[in-house]
Amino acid sequence: MERIIENTMYASRWLLAPIYFGLSLGLLALCLKFFQEVYHILPGVFAMAEADLILVLLSLIDMALVGGLLVMVMLSGYENFVSALDIEEGKEKLDWLGKMDSSSLKMKVAASIVAISSIHLLKVFMDAKNTPTEYLMWYVIIHMTFVVSAFAMGYLDKLTKH
Repeated sequence: MERIIENTMYASRWLLAPIYFGLSLGLLALCLKFFQEVYHILPGVFAMAEADLILVLLSLIDMALVGGLLVMVMLSGYENFVSALDIEEGKEKLDWLGKMDSSSLKMKVAASIVAISSIHLLKVFMDAKNTPTEYLMWYVIIHMTFVVSAFAMGYLDKLTKH
């Protein structure tokens, strides 16, 4: 009986596979949205003010960072919790594949969230004249919460490894 329960629990990890595949569909949606934004920018690029162009470019950078985060979570999560990726010899393989355990994935996700938050905060500051002061304060508080959380996670990870 114990063996059946253990084998069933172990096999249930495959329930994560469709979730990771769903992330790839999310990545496709993000890609479509990215190029939709580029399509909207290009016709009016010469008429745009520099600050407005920078705000739009920061949004595109934001999307690129989120896309990278999706790929990282999707591939390393699959590899850590479901099954090793079987990439043919001679095919291009991402350098970090197979080297990122759940702890390092957590740190990469935290660092990515801080980077995404930083870009968003910069975007808010670039448009500060149109943003009420109390909102600016809350954006900074939220961003600092992410920074402190990432630092605390890194510090705790360092403590547990020694």
